[in-house]
Amino acid sequence: MKKVLALALALCLVVAVFAGCAKDSGSGNTAPSDNGGGTTSSANKVIKIGIFEPASGDNGASGKQESLGFLYAHYVQPTVEINGETYDVQFEIVDNESSTDKAPTAASTLVSKGVSVVLGSYGSAVCIASSDVFKEAKIAAIAPTSTNPQVTLDNTHYFRLCFLDPFQGTVLANFAKAQFSAQKAYVLAKLGDDYSVGLATYFKQAFEALGGEVVYETFPEGNSDYISYITNAANFGADVFFSPTSLEAASLIIEQAAAQGWDKPILAGDTWDSNVVTGAAKGKAVNNYITTFYQEGGNPDFDAGFKAWLNANPDMLANNNGNDMIAASSPMGYDGYFVALEAIKLAASTDSVAINDALWNVKYDGVTGHIEFDTTGDAIRTEAVVKVVNTETGAWDYVATQGVN
Repeated sequence: MKKVLALALALCLVVAVFAGCAKDSGSGNTAPSDNGGGTTSSANKVIKIGIFEPASGDNGASGKQESLGFLYAHYVQPTVEINGETYDVQFEIVDNESSTDKAPTAASTLVSKGVSVVLGSYGSAVCIASSDVFKEAKIAAIAPTSTNPQVTLDNTHYFRLCFLDPFQGTVLANFAKAQFSAQKAYVLAKLGDDYSVGLATYFKQAFEALGGEVVYETFPEGNSDYISYITNAANFGADVFFSPTSLEAASLIIEQAAAQGWDKPILAGDTWDSNVVTGAAKGKAVNNYITTFYQEGGNPDFDAGFKAWLNANPDMLANNNGNDMIAASSPMGYDGYFVALEAIKLAASTDSVAINDALWNVKYDGVTGHIEFDTTGDAIRTEAVVKVVNTETGAWDYVATQGVN
């Protein structure tokens, strides 16, 4: 009965997060037993957790997939025990719109809602832009997939579940050298985007350290024409094309590269881990390799449960881009929710400062692996999953699990 109720509540949450009211959907969420306007007879006390994710903008599609991980985790476990007493977990949800300008306001909204801890965001830049808001409010935030080092650097309130871009960039450079004997790499980043520029820079440094030659360019906000960049890569004689961008840019790059007859590998980081990319690449003569955090099959129980949950409602499926393929951001979000619950239990309190302090001592075995934090607040991760789009089936094929020697 509890899971039936939780499923109904999650459906309400999905509508609240991803429909037109997503910019401040917290206003309709008074409790997990009332997430979206319904009522229940729950007499439990409530603890509020903030969801700080993009439901719109360049990273909207990926933000929705990460949020689905939180929602599924809440379906699995909608309560938490604090000092032997059961509390309902209530989500307060904002859309940071993938915007560094708007993210601080979205963060302030969560603070005003009285959340005890925050989950998110997808996209390093909005985490960095909003960090001081959470710091001043003395509220910890847990970023499942934000890879830029600046997210956790020189602060004690932001935590990260994934590997960092210096590691990811090095893995990709090593892979390009080992897998393709690449001597020349063309690198394209989005100007002003902390994630894109950061990962591009780390890849460039690692590739050049291996003796490779790099041409590095950037494209501006709002760009939709990548043909000139693809032409530049071809004229350079690049063996690989590396572009750590948002999904919006990814689809256009794939489509235009295929149209231009680009026949060398296209490499990207974790942001391309989505069925948006597989859909764009299916049927096209392009090879897309990425590094990421999780591959379907890594935890069969999670995969089966999450897919069944998605397929139970068309709205959830739509917000997973129309099918039940699992993007790594979803299991990472799932683990993020349970890490938050572990910290709440360790703190034995709803107090945000106590929860922040407790996070440093969390040890949790999640669906994406063991999670505990180093002295910077970063989960200790030493491997990345490498996978490639199967252009015939439109699925991700596993290539390797790779570290850095």
